[in-house]
Amino acid sequence: MTLGDFKIVGAIVTVETIAEGTGIRDLAILRKRYGLGNWRKKKGIATLRRDDGVTMQAEVHWYEAHGIGKVNLKVKEWL
Repeated sequence: MTLGDFKIVGAIVTVETIAEGTGIRDLAILRKRYGLGNWRKKKGIATLRRDDGVTMQAEVHWYEAHGIGKVNLKVKEWL
């Protein structure tokens, strides 16, 4: 899975749900763009590899729904 100039290496760990259902501000946009689903906003820690080969850890956030998968991944904080 790629994230701009970075690629996620391995699994995303310490995954938490931080919002779900009507608690998600972008719910209307998600439903319009990707379809109906039980949407959740999640966060976790991932190891990212830059194009030059350097690896770093970061907190990443994304939206996820059953049958649709992860969408709109973004780096929130470098660790």
